[in-house]
Amino acid sequence: MKIIIFGLGNFGQSLALSLTESGNEVIGIDIRMDRVNLLKDKIAYAIQLDSTNELAYSAIPLKDVDVAIVAIGEDEGAAIITSAILKKLTPTKIIGRSLSPIHDNVLQAMGIENIVHPEKEAADRLTKKINLKNAINSFEVGQDYAISEIQSKPSFEGKTLGELNFRDAYNLNIIGVLSAVTEKDLLGHERSKRKVQNMPNRNTRLKADDILIVFGSNDDMAKFCEHN
Repeated sequence: MKIIIFGLGNFGQSLALSLTESGNEVIGIDIRMDRVNLLKDKIAYAIQLDSTNELAYSAIPLKDVDVAIVAIGEDEGAAIITSAILKKLTPTKIIGRSLSPIHDNVLQAMGIENIVHPEKEAADRLTKKINLKNAINSFEVGQDYAISEIQSKPSFEGKTLGELNFRDAYNLNIIGVLSAVTEKDLLGHERSKRKVQNMPNRNTRLKADDILIVFGSNDDMAKFCEHN
C-alpha cells in the first residue's frame, strides 16, 4: 500500500520504518527538517512541509495514497487542523492519533472513525507482555481468549507441529509462524525481516528463533509462556 504519515516524531518515525519494512511505500511529512533528514534514506519519500497550510498539499500525491495517518503528537492544534484539511481534500482513509478525550470528540465530529491512542495501546501491550512471560505482542479476542506472538522454544528446533503434538499438548492453536529471512531491496541492500509462513499444518517445521502466532484461552497461554 501507499501510506502517507504526517508527523515524524517518535511514534511517526517508528510507524514509518515498520510500515516500510513490511513492504509498504511510505511518504513521511514533517515541518521539521531534522526529522525529515533522519528518514530520507530509510523510507520512500520524506518531505518537509507545514501540514496546517492547505496550499502546501498541492505538492503531495494524495489521490494516489491508500491511507493517510496523522501521527502528530506534540501539537494537538496542528493535529486537528491537519485532520480537517485531509478530510476536506481527500476521500482516502484517515487514521488519526488522539492526544486527549476532547481530541477524540473532535475527530469523531469530523467523521474520522479510525482513531489510535499509541501511549495507551503501548501501555496495554506492555501489561500483556509482563503478564504473559515471553509474549512479544498480544491482543484480546473476547474476554477470555487472545492471539499472541510468542517466541518459539529451543526444544522446538527442527521439529514439526505433528511431532510436537502441539494442539493436544498445550491446548493452543498455532495460526501463523514468523520466520527470519534476508531479502534484498531495490538498491541491492540486504535486510533481515520477519515473514509469515504459509498456513501452518502438521508438517510445518519450527526453528528456535521463530515467532509463533498463537490463539487460545488466556489461562492456557499463560501456562505455555510460564514454561517457555
